[in-house]
Amino acid sequence: MKNSYADPVSKFFISVIGIVVVLLVLKELQFIFIPFAIAYFLFFVFEPVNIFLEKKKIPKTGTVIIDLVLLIAFFYGVSQVFIASFEKMGAEFPQYINKINSLVRSAAASLNLTEPSIINFDFNLWLSKIDYASIAGGVFSSTISFFSASFLVLFFFIFISSGHDQIYEAVKNRYVEKNIIPFSGNETTENSNAQDEIDKIKTERNVKIEKTFKDITGQVQNYIATKFLINLSGGIVFTFVLYLFGVDYPVVWGAFSFMFNFIPNIGSVFSVILPSLMSLLQFGSFGYTGIILLTMIVLQNIIGNIIEPKIFGNRLGLNPIVILISLLLWGYIWGIVGMFISVPLTAIIKIVVSGSTSKNMQFISRLMSS
Repeated sequence: MKNSYADPVSKFFISVIGIVVVLLVLKELQFIFIPFAIAYFLFFVFEPVNIFLEKKKIPKTGTVIIDLVLLIAFFYGVSQVFIASFEKMGAEFPQYINKINSLVRSAAASLNLTEPSIINFDFNLWLSKIDYASIAGGVFSSTISFFSASFLVLFFFIFISSGHDQIYEAVKNRYVEKNIIPFSGNETTENSNAQDEIDKIKTERNVKIEKTFKDITGQVQNYIATKFLINLSGGIVFTFVLYLFGVDYPVVWGAFSFMFNFIPNIGSVFSVILPSLMSLLQFGSFGYTGIILLTMIVLQNIIGNIIEPKIFGNRLGLNPIVILISLLLWGYIWGIVGMFISVPLTAIIKIVVSGSTSKNMQFISRLMSS
């Protein structure tokens, strides 16, 4: 007798194997897919600007050039802030080495440690053991990789801006015409009713696919714009507070806070720890650093757990567990970049899944929903 569960079980394991294969391909070819994904997110970000420019009768080529100029200008301005701050930090590096030595020796004395290497701690001895040639090679390789990825992002962005509409039309036509029996064209009442039914199905599918694309664009734009403004406000607050406490390079730590908070959960930890370590090195006081650390933790919780949920509400509609799993999964596949874009990527997957009529897909959609 034929096992009625054989077919569903086979489909399940085939689907799992297919998903694993897709994820492995995304991981192995990340040098292509990461720039492509970033370029598509940039396209979503610039779409309102492009729509405005198109209304002003500016041709497609002109809008792409304007987008590139704005993008390059933004990253140039940000890089200049970091370069100036790190140059100043490098000039003061010997002072920080002396502070590290004093801090470790003071801590050893207060804890009554007798180990000579700790009592006479000298950070310069650790620095002398570093293989600077390997570090320089790694920095050079990373720089080349960064510029190569940046070039690919710009390259993909140009073609996506030019070809997104054609991709949309191709997907829509493929979905609308799926599994519809062509009408023969005979002039009979029966065939006329059949044609009306076909037209109705096409209209419903057309509306559905348009809604899916609109939801994807709207969700990504809302998330990026809202998260950008929240992180920018949080970074400005952090910068101001650290400036009041007298911590060196408050703009740098505020900028790090802005960037790290795009990473759910984990990013907020780094945005608090780094300036705290700077404070400990600068002032050499655990008590004063503790006050700064506590202040930033309170601010981070107010922004992340009170203000942000009120502003976002239930826009993304993602289960917190799903967000955590997506953070780990995309972080494993694409590293730090995957962590940054894990939430919008998962939101896109949820939108696509929720648009399916399959019971299994609807079940997955409900699991992903908050």
